[in-house]
Order: sequence, then structure tokens, then C-alpha cells
Amino acid sequence: MAASKDSLERLHSTIADKLTTAIEEMESGEKGLAALLNVARQFVKDNGIEAELVPGVGAGKLAEKLKEFPFDPTAIN
Repeated sequence: MAASKDSLERLHSTIADKLTTAIEEMESGEKGLAALLNVARQFVKDNGIEAELVPGVGAGKLAEKLKEFPFDPTAIN
């Protein structure tokens, strides 16, 4: 028996809401946060969601920070 489109849409929405709430309620450094963030990352990736990097905001801020640690692939032993 296949699930209805409506049921799957509700499930998808519930998963997104629960992930968001759980992340917002966890303290930085709390056990399990890294695993939860990884689940959220995969959920976003699986749904084809991409973000435009905006300087000083979200992923853009992370990209700016990573520039402080340049990566040289030729330096790998």
C-alpha cells in the first residue's frame, strides 16, 4: 500500500519542523548536536536545497571564516 501524496507532504513538513525545533533548543556543545546537524544537512541536500552565499550571513559567513584557513591540496602527504 503506497502512502498518499498528502501524507508524504505532511511527513516531510513535520520532519523539517522537528529538525528546526530540535536544533534551536539544543545548546552549543550539547551531546548529539553534531549528529542532529548532520541529519539536517542530509535532509537539506536530499531535497535539493541550495543557498546563495551572502557575505556576513549564514553560509556566507562560514565561507569567509574558512578563507582564513587556506587549503593547499599539494601539501597533503
